Amino acid sequence: MGGGVRMRAAAGWSALDTLRQGTSSAGTPFCCFLAVNHPMHPCQTCPLRKHDLFTPFSPEDLKFMMQFRDGEVTLSPGAALYHEGDETDYFFTAREGQGARFKYLPNGERQLVNFIFPGDMVGFQAMLADGAATSAIAASPMVLCRFHKRKLSDLFRNNPPRAYALTWIAAVEEHFLNEMIATLGQRTAQQRMAWALLKIHRRLAAVGLAPNGRAQFPFTQRDLADALGLSLVHTNKTLARLRSLVTWENGVLQILDAKALSALALADSLTPPERPLL
Repeated sequence: MGGGVRMRAAAGWSALDTLRQGTSSAGTPFCCFLAVNHPMHPCQTCPLRKHDLFTPFSPEDLKFMMQFRDGEVTLSPGAALYHEGDETDYFFTAREGQGARFKYLPNGERQLVNFIFPGDMVGFQAMLADGAATSAIAASPMVLCRFHKRKLSDLFRNNPPRAYALTWIAAVEEHFLNEMIATLGQRTAQQRMAWALLKIHRRLAAVGLAPNGRAQFPFTQRDLADALGLSLVHTNKTLARLRSLVTWENGVLQILDAKALSALALADSLTPPERPLL
């Protein structure tokens, strides 16, 4: 090796920390370093961070989140992250998959309160209150990053920008509920449907889940009927009337005429604004 040591980097190798000594076939002593592959932290490889929807992390943000994160949870379709009334020490960020939050009534009926998409925060209210106000259920395979409430004081004390992000995300929930109340009170059935499907499609497209304009939306017509305050029959008929503008079949949502759908929805633009990611 010419009396020196040569080290060659390889993709994914983050350290060269093992020394091996020996002799060559000609009897010449040599030494070399063996590359050891150290897995990267999930925050470093998070697929959501590449999307323009989310505010970029600074190096300090990334370092803090690597310490703040407290593992992850995986759910199969139909599995519950938590049930209404459950007390929990954790809150979550959806990283992969989709789900929804439901409110169940004493007579057995349910109300879909909100959909859960990648990047959404889940369970913050359940962690701070005496119990969860809703049940969070997966509609597809899901992966969620987990955060423990004991670390919240560190968040607010040591990383004000991340603390602001948490506050901003919580405030967005209130904004959405205000929007939903206005929709249920003032929009017609067709306007509600147009508003909801356009908003959902653009949200999914913003996280790369609408390749070629075809968004995976693994819910049922009953779920959408619950969310919009419509009967299942009315939902089916409304979707049929909008078929020239939007289709939703076999779990695939596709916008055919965004301009006309926006006009019908009484919405100039439903493009999601840039938002923090926790």
